[in-house]
Amino acid sequence: MSLSSSKIKLITTVVIAGIAIATYIWLERGLVSTDDATLTSHTVTLSPKVPGYVKVLTIKDNQRVKAGDVLLEIDPSDYLIRRDKAQAAFEAAKAAASASHSNMETTNISAPSNRDAAQAQVESTTANWEKAKHDLQRMQILSNEARSQEQLDLAIANEKANQSSLVDARAKLRTAETAPKAMAAARAMSEQLSAQFNQAKADLAQADNDLANTKLLAAIDGIITNRGVEQGNYVQVGQQLASLVGTELWITANYKETQLEKIRIGQAVTVTIDAYPELSLKAKVDSIQSGTGAYFSAFPPQNATGNFVKIVQRVPVKIVFDTQPDAALPLGPGMSVIPTIYTVKH
Repeated sequence: MSLSSSKIKLITTVVIAGIAIATYIWLERGLVSTDDATLTSHTVTLSPKVPGYVKVLTIKDNQRVKAGDVLLEIDPSDYLIRRDKAQAAFEAAKAAASASHSNMETTNISAPSNRDAAQAQVESTTANWEKAKHDLQRMQILSNEARSQEQLDLAIANEKANQSSLVDARAKLRTAETAPKAMAAARAMSEQLSAQFNQAKADLAQADNDLANTKLLAAIDGIITNRGVEQGNYVQVGQQLASLVGTELWITANYKETQLEKIRIGQAVTVTIDAYPELSLKAKVDSIQSGTGAYFSAFPPQNATGNFVKIVQRVPVKIVFDTQPDAALPLGPGMSVIPTIYTVKH
């Protein structure tokens, strides 16, 4: 019994459709895609470290800059004056500290020596006074015929002179015995002036740093965006003046947690960009965040209320390009992309 032409056509259509479906399933096997994905890049907020008026502004909107380029300069006049004052204070403190150190070293040598010399002088004048006293006693014992009045007067004067010398030597010894205190005082003064020198050194370093910070430099290669400063503006420390978007791009793709089963680091990825749908870029899975995006949000959901409704969560997956997109394309963070991960090699 032969089949009619209509039945043959139907069977042929069913076969072709089956082959097409099987082919699609085969080609699409192991593909994990999402449209909840955006381009991401390093973004630096440009803020001054010192306040002042913007004297020089070298940046324009959407301008490309290199790391180390001067983006703007705050009027350095006040900071130059502060630096010069700090330099003068530093030189004065340095000289004072050096002099006090020399004085301490001199005192450490001279003070003990003076004490030893004073002690020796006391011993010498004591011996002279005792001899003069004995000589006087002998003169006083002798009769007027055995010695003259002039000899007696001379002995009395000599004893008094030696006694006076002994009193003076003992006074000098008492002064010299303060050597430990003098040494301690010299050391304390040296330490104080050394501390003042260190403070002046730190003040000078701070003044130099403040002067250097009047120039705002680019930290990375990138593009100036969101500029909100003009020449002549007065800016404060930490004020956001602009953003610097880095040239290195990657993708943050928020996959459903049910899609993560076969996703692994290093798997190949094909990326299409909404702005350029005909452009297809190669990439690979770099890392998977340990936690959902909702968990790290500003207001994470609290499910301990008893009215829990299970919602499929999304987990950020970082995808990096094998080769960075053409720099001539105006691509930037936040632009939508569609990454497709190949969990099975094709």
